[in-house]
Amino acid sequence: MKKRFAIIEIGSYNTKTHVYEEGKVIYDNNTTLKLKSNYKENGKISNDDVEVIISIIKKAFEYTEEIHIYGCSIFRNLSDDELKEVNDKVYEECKIKIEVVSQEDEAYYTALGCYSNIDYDGNICVFIGGGGSIELIFVNNKKVIDKKYYNFGVVDVTAKFESLKEDIPTCTFDEVSNYISELITDINLKADILILAGGDHFYWYNNAGYKLLDNNIYKEENQDKLITIEMSDEYDKDALVTSLDRIRNNSDNPSWFDGSRAMKVITNYISHQIEAKYIIPTRINMEDGIKNTLIK
Repeated sequence: MKKRFAIIEIGSYNTKTHVYEEGKVIYDNNTTLKLKSNYKENGKISNDDVEVIISIIKKAFEYTEEIHIYGCSIFRNLSDDELKEVNDKVYEECKIKIEVVSQEDEAYYTALGCYSNIDYDGNICVFIGGGGSIELIFVNNKKVIDKKYYNFGVVDVTAKFESLKEDIPTCTFDEVSNYISELITDINLKADILILAGGDHFYWYNNAGYKLLDNNIYKEENQDKLITIEMSDEYDKDALVTSLDRIRNNSDNPSWFDGSRAMKVITNYISHQIEAKYIIPTRINMEDGIKNTLIK
């Protein structure tokens, strides 16, 4: 019988499901679930949000009985009692519990999914960004040479500049970038390539209608497109003056774009700090690294 299993990653902003059969994805889903911002508003993980998590798990059960479910940044900040309350509800319905993954392990598995099949003679920086945390993993010839961890994400930046969610924001690119520069002050290494991971970075470019180039630096099927730093500057600055409603209307998940502008400014700032020449958007997530450990 072919080995089939599911990995569910619950983040602060999005929850991702991948079902694998013999290492190949046969089902994937990305549900925008704003756990961190909802937690700030309600002071707890709401019953409604838990019900969404349960429905996501039940959908995965339609494909397989082997489900591995991981809670990321928002779950790391829960008290033991808060986590138990959520897990009791999930276990009652699904007979499964959420495993809280450390920031270090989340970064390790996501980065591994990016660099394990790359042959490149030079520094690469893997950016792992989400709603509540950011990780940078610097790699050279498949060896990790530095790591940076930050306890903020797009939810925090968007909370600071709430007009980023509006059709045309009242804040400027430079204002947001200057704020991010106060949060990230310790990057010393340089890297020619910045790989964007931890979410569906193609979703922004595709719905915004921004052109991507073929990746002719190295061959990797999950990293087959890129943009130059000049293109990145043009696209990212345009993101704060163009109509967000127009981009939302092109998509099947409009609420996903609430944090999109913050993500573009964050990645732009980091790309300049490391002096990147190329930015490679991906859909690579923590699941891509974990799956390799499960199929062995």
